[in-house]
Formats: sequence, C-alpha cells, structure tokens
Amino acid sequence: MNVALEDRNVYENFDTESDVLYFKVGMQGLVSFHGKNYNRKKRMSTEEMQKLTQQSNYFQIKSNCYVNLAKIKSVADGTVYFGSEHSDAKQLPINRRKQYVIEQLFSQRDKSKEARNQLS
Repeated sequence: MNVALEDRNVYENFDTESDVLYFKVGMQGLVSFHGKNYNRKKRMSTEEMQKLTQQSNYFQIKSNCYVNLAKIKSVADGTVYFGSEHSDAKQLPINRRKQYVIEQLFSQRDKSKEARNQLS
C-alpha cells in the first residue's frame, strides 16, 4: 500500500481553528493572523470576517483582537500566555474584566471535561 503524506505549508495553508493563536482585524478587510511561528496578513470579505469572528473558539479581548481559547495555556497578571509563562512564546496584554471572563470559561470547560470523564 502506497500512502502519500501531504506536506502542509502552515504559512500559506493555515487552519483558523488549529493553527492560529489570535488574530487582529484591521482596516479595509485586512486581517493579521498570528500563529506559533508566523504572522500573516490576509484580505477577507465582510462575510468571511463575520464568520471568523463568530466562531465559538474565538473570544474578543479588544475591539479588533480575538484569541483562540483552545490555544491559551494560561492567563495571569493581565497577560494571556500561549506557551509557558517564562518562555519566548507569544503573549498578549488583557484587561482584568476580560481575564476574569476567560478564567470563567476555562473553569466551565474543565467542569465539562470532568463530567465526561466520570460518565466514561
């Protein structure tokens, strides 16, 4: 059996749910995507931007900035960390109100995981 594995160029062909840590919406449909090892700007239509900003795994932390909740490792002292706190991983400043909401979302997610584990 001959199976060919397709190499995926994350910079050109990224998945918004699994590859993007956060994105910022700019003027005239320009969206700046930030991944683990890249930053990429892409023009998007209004419909594409609305679809992207309404995805459940993204949370708005500023008027133009959305974070991927699945990629956040921790939130502490007004900062969202996408890696360990003492590494060179990407991080974003956040206000206390948004920090509290993200912490609540994390606790709800943890409770639902525990409930699923108990049912299994």
